[in-house]
Amino acid sequence: MDEHCAVDTTHRGNLTATKMQNKSTETRNEGIRCAQKVTKISVITLLSVGIVELLIGQISGSVVATADGIDSLSDAMISFIVFMGLVIAGRPPDKKFHFGYYKVESFAALMAAIGMIVMGSIILYHSSSSLLLQHKHEIQQPGLTMIVLAAASIISIYRAMQMRNIANKYSLVSLRTDAKNSIKDGSASVVGFVSIMIATQFGFSQMDAIGGVIIAGYIFSVAYVSLKQSSLILVDSWQNPQVTDLIRQIIENKFKGNDQIKVQQILLRPAGMMVVFAAVHIELDGSKRLDDVELLTREVELVIRSKILYIKKISVIPHSLNSLSIVSE
Repeated sequence: MDEHCAVDTTHRGNLTATKMQNKSTETRNEGIRCAQKVTKISVITLLSVGIVELLIGQISGSVVATADGIDSLSDAMISFIVFMGLVIAGRPPDKKFHFGYYKVESFAALMAAIGMIVMGSIILYHSSSSLLLQHKHEIQQPGLTMIVLAAASIISIYRAMQMRNIANKYSLVSLRTDAKNSIKDGSASVVGFVSIMIATQFGFSQMDAIGGVIIAGYIFSVAYVSLKQSSLILVDSWQNPQVTDLIRQIIENKFKGNDQIKVQQILLRPAGMMVVFAAVHIELDGSKRLDDVELLTREVELVIRSKILYIKKISVIPHSLNSLSIVSE
């Protein structure tokens, strides 16, 4: 059933359904605009921080500062991937993509997670090599290096809070991935700060390489969570059975006492970006006229949409109780 048919037989019902659809679309578009703005700023900020950290790493000879610089540059690449995903995901449905481009946002999150794993592996290799080979080196300009890492940590955490608020408000998986990545980036800078302090103040030079290994561990942990979330959406896995039960309850409460309508099956499919597609199979009296069946399916669609706004498209599929009983016999 087309979503524009989600109306009841009254003009008031038509206006109500239209307002709900428009409100949901406006909220989604607003979320995309906010996310695009914050990710664009994120790319520029991370590029600047990463370049400064790499320069400081080369000047000071610090493994952990260099690792944090590489991490920041990889985060800039990830933010750019997320930004492009959000731009494409905001496109309306067309002849090739009938259900829209929503899954591109989840695909961008998946690519970002894979990129994090690659960069984490590079950092782990260099840091562990330095640690295992017992490379002892004196860190030059430790004070300046610690100041840069502290500033990078503050910038990353502040940016992460902005992105996390927008991601949670509009249920954007890719932006949530970027926010977690930024929290990881800020934590990594703190680890770098502490590692250099221990290496220079207590003479434990291996702590510099150990800090790089810890940063790699942070990257892998964030990448795992993001990889899992985005993959589940891309394979249409529904992880919230409470919503399925809620839809069934909404229909049963609406048609309580009507034995001619029964909920057979409810199928939900996440599309990403706070968008869900639903297929509701109901059982009806097979002797009903087609017009009556159509009105009932529209009524079911409208009552669901009035309670759960983020369901983009609701398909109500009627089945005849009479034919079902014949088949069972």
